[in-house]
Amino acid sequence: MFHLLLTIIYLSFISLGLPDGLLGSAWPTMYPELAVPVSCAGIISMIIALGTIVSSLCSDRLTYALGPGKVTALSVGLTAAALFGFSCSDAFWMLCLWAIPYGLGAGSVDASLNNYVALHYTSRHMSWLHCMWGVGATIGPYIMGFVLTGGGHWSSGYRYVGFLQVALTAVLFFSLPLWKNRQSLQETASESKPLPLSKVVKIRGAKEVMITFFCYCALEQTAMLWASSYLFLHKGLSEETAAFFASLFFIGITAGRGLNGFLTMKFSDTNLIRGGQCIIALGITALLLPFGELLALAGLVLIGLGCAPIYPCIIHSTPIHFGPERSQALIGVQMASAYVGTLSAPPIFGLMANHITTALLPVYLLAILILMALMHERLIRNVSHR
Repeated sequence: MFHLLLTIIYLSFISLGLPDGLLGSAWPTMYPELAVPVSCAGIISMIIALGTIVSSLCSDRLTYALGPGKVTALSVGLTAAALFGFSCSDAFWMLCLWAIPYGLGAGSVDASLNNYVALHYTSRHMSWLHCMWGVGATIGPYIMGFVLTGGGHWSSGYRYVGFLQVALTAVLFFSLPLWKNRQSLQETASESKPLPLSKVVKIRGAKEVMITFFCYCALEQTAMLWASSYLFLHKGLSEETAAFFASLFFIGITAGRGLNGFLTMKFSDTNLIRGGQCIIALGITALLLPFGELLALAGLVLIGLGCAPIYPCIIHSTPIHFGPERSQALIGVQMASAYVGTLSAPPIFGLMANHITTALLPVYLLAILILMALMHERLIRNVSHR
């Protein structure tokens, strides 16, 4: 039963990643048909991110009331409904409307599943769990690309992924008894009532972990969005080469999380986070140096590999740092902070690139990295003195 439930949780995280790359891969086909500017994809992404922030902040109350199994099943079901809504949309305002349930579903399942795995499983499973998200985020665009290259409509791509989500929703509902068999730590965590945000931020170390998460996702998403433009506009690579190099950053994260699962057997979460930050620093340094393409390639791969352990290791260490009775509230707030970073940091750099130069990307990333490292070290000092 232990391994069966873990398999279902892995499948849940694959499903969480499946829709994430659909909009980007389909948008070049979608926006001319919808008669909107290409920039309108940012509006849809922003609505999804705002919904995710709201549901992440509510995850403590939802999990307290329903339990992690039901929250996961209902959230994946809500995401499936949103995907079918996307597939039936023939106007931009309809996509914006369906982006609301997609964001709300993604935030709840993300926070609830992360907390459940942090309480019940080892750090290696947390890393492999997030590796599964990368697998899903890779499969989603592949499905859309297969549909489009075969002459199909983009709505079919959304519909196919929606069918996968419906199938997983059914599996999750049938698996609810398995979740009840592993409730010892969850019951301990449920003895106290859900914590409001005003009390969560007053917990010693909470502000530091929130800023750490904000910085991590700010760095990750800025690098993902702007790496190709940096290589093309500043390093002088061709558009095709720049796009290929930028994709290696994402591959570095996915492969790095698979590797990190094995490293957790030897190293602590704290040391892996510190090691990841050092590897990111090496990657940023490689981007800053005025040499050829190979060094830029190495820089992006190193940044991706360095990012790999940080997110899962911070999540897994949350019950240890703050106690299992507070972990759901803290992880929900961490998720919200992460999406605030995702929402704000890439557009801020976009303004800098537009009005100054894209050459500032490594400097921007380095500033975020320094703040993240300082906040993480302060977090470790605070929780060690608890």
